[in-house]
Amino acid sequence: MLRIAVAGAGLIGRRHIDLVRQRMDCQLTAIVDPAPPAQAIASRLAVPSYPSIPALLARDRPDGIIVATPSQLHLEHALTTIGAGLPTLLEKPIATTVRDGVRIARAAAGRGVPLLIGHHRRHSPILGAAKRVVDSGILGRPAAVTGAAMFRKPDAYFDEAPWRGEPGGGPLLVNMIHEIDSLRHLCGEIVSVQALASSSLRGFPVEDTVAMSMAFESGALGTFMLSDAAASVSSWELTSGENPAYPNVADVDCYVIAGDAGSLGVPTLRLRWYTGTPSWWDAMRSELIDVERRDPLEEQLAQFCAVIRGDAAPLVSGWDGVQNLLVIEAIVEAARTGTVVATPSVHAAIEGR
Repeated sequence: MLRIAVAGAGLIGRRHIDLVRQRMDCQLTAIVDPAPPAQAIASRLAVPSYPSIPALLARDRPDGIIVATPSQLHLEHALTTIGAGLPTLLEKPIATTVRDGVRIARAAAGRGVPLLIGHHRRHSPILGAAKRVVDSGILGRPAAVTGAAMFRKPDAYFDEAPWRGEPGGGPLLVNMIHEIDSLRHLCGEIVSVQALASSSLRGFPVEDTVAMSMAFESGALGTFMLSDAAASVSSWELTSGENPAYPNVADVDCYVIAGDAGSLGVPTLRLRWYTGTPSWWDAMRSELIDVERRDPLEEQLAQFCAVIRGDAAPLVSGWDGVQNLLVIEAIVEAARTGTVVATPSVHAAIEGR
């Protein structure tokens, strides 16, 4: 029975708390959060509550910890858990800056502490099936990628956690970083970006809508539209059916990956390809790839348990988290300058920061 603590009892933290309690091989050992609602949750669940991670460590040592605190606190909290030698599942983004992300990843590597970054879609059976199709070569040579993450967050989302409307809490770091991780996994490294950003709908100090173009190392080009203020269903949450908290629109794709011989829609997993010489005069063959849909957060927790036991390496490492953040920082810079911005590799980030 693994003893796991959860730091941060906000929206995603409460989900982690529920999942830990549901697993037969886990025990929720503590909730770390100074807010009164978190303390009320701990009281209701009859588990200890602590105002800080040092307060927890002064009284207890769990087998692992899930850090689901606001992004701006990730550096402080991750360095504390890593310094204590605790296997850590750190929610994305790894940090709010590349410099801080490098510090976290370097600390984990230097101390040999397992660090899993919470890009939970990497654990999705849908994304796994899409990756197998892309890797099979049936799409041909990479050509184009289109994607969208457009949804309408209610005003209450920001009222209950004002940090979400401040620097470090906008949809680039909160939402787009998931898309970057998925696109890198499916299509390879992103080497340069262009972007336009706007905050006109919400008027926050952070963006609410961003239009992006990107170039992949393979030679493919991509476009992506992000907005947390758009009344649309074109997003992973609303099309994948993986999270029951959201309504499911099962016939819409949020990604289309196209080569010169075929294309794949995700998450519908509709594959279309030419059986002969590719030509727009001929019909494409079509097939729906069948996959068992499972909650990737549950799969992520199962992997974290294996990491704690020493049976597996983290599927999404700290350096993966840094590379995703490098792309986000390039998008921010491209929107600020109106220029094409190259995305450095994580190796350059290690050397320069």
